[in-house]
Amino acid sequence: MSKPKVFVVQPILEVGQQALETFAEVEVFGSDRMISRPELLHGVRDADYLWMLGDTPIPEEVIEASPKLKGIATMALFPNVVDVPAATARGIPVTVVPHVITKTTCDLTVALVVGLAWRLVEADRFTRCGRFRQEQSTAFLTTELSGKVVGMIGLGAIGTEITKRLRAFEMEVRYTKRNRLPAAKEQALGVTWVDELDDLLPQSDFVVVMTTYNATTHLMIGEREFGLMKPSAFFVNTARGRIVDEAALVRALRDKAIAGAALDVYWHEPPISEPAPNPELFDFSNVILTPHMGSATIEARTNMALAVVDNLRAMVDGERPPNVVNPEVYGDTPAVQPDRLG
Repeated sequence: MSKPKVFVVQPILEVGQQALETFAEVEVFGSDRMISRPELLHGVRDADYLWMLGDTPIPEEVIEASPKLKGIATMALFPNVVDVPAATARGIPVTVVPHVITKTTCDLTVALVVGLAWRLVEADRFTRCGRFRQEQSTAFLTTELSGKVVGMIGLGAIGTEITKRLRAFEMEVRYTKRNRLPAAKEQALGVTWVDELDDLLPQSDFVVVMTTYNATTHLMIGEREFGLMKPSAFFVNTARGRIVDEAALVRALRDKAIAGAALDVYWHEPPISEPAPNPELFDFSNVILTPHMGSATIEARTNMALAVVDNLRAMVDGERPPNVVNPEVYGDTPAVQPDRLG
């Protein structure tokens, strides 16, 4: 009996591919760039199952390109870029992976806070180009973390882990979110509630975006909000790019309205036709840019890949996969989709 064919839209860790090959024929789009729509349509045309990574869009056109498609397994927490209704209409299950990146995203966010305060990227360039002359020189000064105020926009599971680490640096954490935490949790975390974002921004030495992306947070941070921040404050976004008006951020940096920024997410994602990040951000030495790598530890990506394999194995075996988002294809109650746009 021939094995079912799985088309994988990006390279995956070897441990995941080896596990998948025990029960499936595997074809991988072997490039470090995002797969184009024509390439995706070509690759999926004779696939039984599709393994989607990152923000590769899977619209109805792609789903209909394979007449024998039986399942879509996403290596993502939410199926934001998959046309789930179109898949459901064809009886095709769509799966996600468990939330295994809380601590990895948290660690990256804290690393960016530390990197901005200590100007680590700038310091590396400064030293490599031979400008280091003497230890006591004032040529390169940084910012202490102890005693500084971090303003958290949103405080969920990832924000909670970030707070624990920031408190270890003796930083003060203040937060705002739609639903205030219970008093006992505030006390346990050592955080202070600020009712309005407009009040939090002027108080903060570091502003960290941790809110989810939805219709109410789209373009939440723009020119007015950057204007409320201290000129000495730093801005960090590891949540979603379109929470922030990227052009307004560029202007704030150019006008020295803020001291610097660190970004792991951008306006144009996936970066297919437009550059991500905005090339204007490359002009600033006080900006740290990372390639949306909040889950990019070997450990997290291994766990995610093996979770996708588990979902695919269940689908191949005719069983309900553990992380299905449209259980109605199995005759069960439809799942409640998260309030997210990307």
